[in-house]
Amino acid sequence: MEIKRLFDAIDFQLHKFGNKPDTLAAKINGSWVGNSTNEIQKIVNNLSAGLMQLGVSGNDYTAESADKISIISNNRPEWVYADLAVQQTGAVLVPLYPTTNPLEIEFILNDAQVKYIFVSGNEMYQKIKAIQPNVLSLKNIYSFDKVEGCNHWSELTNLANENLLQKLDVTKKGIPVSHTATIIYTSGTTGTPKGVVLSHLNIYSCIMFSKESFPFEDRPDKKVLSFLPLNHILEKVVTYIYLYSGISIYYAESLDTIGENIREVHPFGFTCVPRLLEKVYERIMAKGNELTGIKRKLFYWAVALGEKYDNNISGGFLYNLQLKIANKLIFSKWREALGGSVEFIVTGGAACPVHLLRIFNAAGVAVYEGYGPTESSPVISVNRKGKNGNKFGTVGPPINGIEVKLAEDGEILMRGDTVMDGYYKRPDLTAETIIDGWLHTGDIGVWVDNNFLKITDRKKELFKTSGGKYVAPQPIENKFKESPFIEQILVIGNEKKFVGALIVPSFNALKDWCKENSVAFTSNETVIKEPKVTALFQKIVDEYNTLFNHVEQIKKFELLPKEWSIETGELTPKMSLKKKVVMEKFKDAIDKIYA
Repeated sequence: MEIKRLFDAIDFQLHKFGNKPDTLAAKINGSWVGNSTNEIQKIVNNLSAGLMQLGVSGNDYTAESADKISIISNNRPEWVYADLAVQQTGAVLVPLYPTTNPLEIEFILNDAQVKYIFVSGNEMYQKIKAIQPNVLSLKNIYSFDKVEGCNHWSELTNLANENLLQKLDVTKKGIPVSHTATIIYTSGTTGTPKGVVLSHLNIYSCIMFSKESFPFEDRPDKKVLSFLPLNHILEKVVTYIYLYSGISIYYAESLDTIGENIREVHPFGFTCVPRLLEKVYERIMAKGNELTGIKRKLFYWAVALGEKYDNNISGGFLYNLQLKIANKLIFSKWREALGGSVEFIVTGGAACPVHLLRIFNAAGVAVYEGYGPTESSPVISVNRKGKNGNKFGTVGPPINGIEVKLAEDGEILMRGDTVMDGYYKRPDLTAETIIDGWLHTGDIGVWVDNNFLKITDRKKELFKTSGGKYVAPQPIENKFKESPFIEQILVIGNEKKFVGALIVPSFNALKDWCKENSVAFTSNETVIKEPKVTALFQKIVDEYNTLFNHVEQIKKFELLPKEWSIETGELTPKMSLKKKVVMEKFKDAIDKIYA
């Protein structure tokens, strides 16, 4: 495999697929507007030239010496232009989540000594402007939207001239594949953000190994929808998979418009976190609940069939016939709601509930679960398209081109060209994480059928009860989340006599249940105190407890009135639960459990 730099994608696409009219597209003033490959090449080169005019450079091509440029923006074509343009100068892109809190942003900008930052619009401009006095390295802010008082990014492209473009040509040729392409700061669920240093070699290897393994064929006739934040390494990698496969990328307007945008674009695929699939499923179930009579019966009959589906084991003639009927009558409408053309959904970042995998796949919506941390660029394993490549409840076989093994304690270790160069300015942490070339992921796993990797827990999240018994909370949480009445759950019990849980009910499902069971639903706060509701949850807990051994069973729980979110601080931008924050915030509820 000849290793390329990420920015070579545009030249590669022009050479292989010609000038596509909609390589990148966005909705502007109510209409979808595509940008051709030729236009993108011109914009990116001009933007690189403008940055070079400001003195931006890779210097001697080390992570420390190269200039750092940041970006904080929603997904849009300009995000990718900036990414490509920064890479072409030899500088290093430091992307930020738009939802990152100001203190964390300030830490990252100072740690990386960022010189310039691109912002999407006024909201992000004000966020950065407020902390600018505390970031001495930051010389200027450029906005993608026109914002009063802020330099527009076109001022940079306008600086381009023939001399600068010739200089750029020479610079591009000299950028080694070993050079850093990006530093991605991971907030993690505790502690200070760590800068993960990823080279062109790391990311390009991951792109090609994933493209071959999944597989992603060249499909210049197809479109995808992008909405998982581009500073998420998974979305960045799939962006370049699409570019190297000739697939057009359409950017959703916002997370609120995904449903509408999917129906307009008719994508053949997209990537998402399991939380989004849960939301789609909840919406479908809420609609099904509004049906009456025979239609309602048919809907729930189809759902029950879907929950028994296994893609590797035939359900027999009668089951297959019933599923065919369910697909025609019920599931065809689910596919229409997802644009009618979806051939794949890749999900990762957290465990996907198995019942969702069963039901979506039964409905003809192929969902493939994968796994990998930012430190591995990120894909370690993914379920495959094609025969015998997909097993529900696992994260698939390791991708081609890397090695994976389990340590004695079950920790997943991997090595290969996709392993990060290290943590930025943290040789201590790097030495703890990469030992003899093996990346220690901190995740505990097992092999299923000697081929499929199954994640069972986080190494640091195993806890010990005061009786000295170890408990792995993740499998318990994943199983309980299969209940339509449980939105979120945190299993606790470290150094305690027994296992307890904080439970956030699915209030949509609960509302319908209250209606059917003559329980007044005035507010979330009051309904969780209703004796009939606590009895309902006790019954659910008792049922699921039978699946676990005595030590792992939830003995007491508390219901909480509000969903945990990024905005309220309990979730990371990648939608992972900040367990420490939840434990501190809901200390009173925990004290009640163990009173």
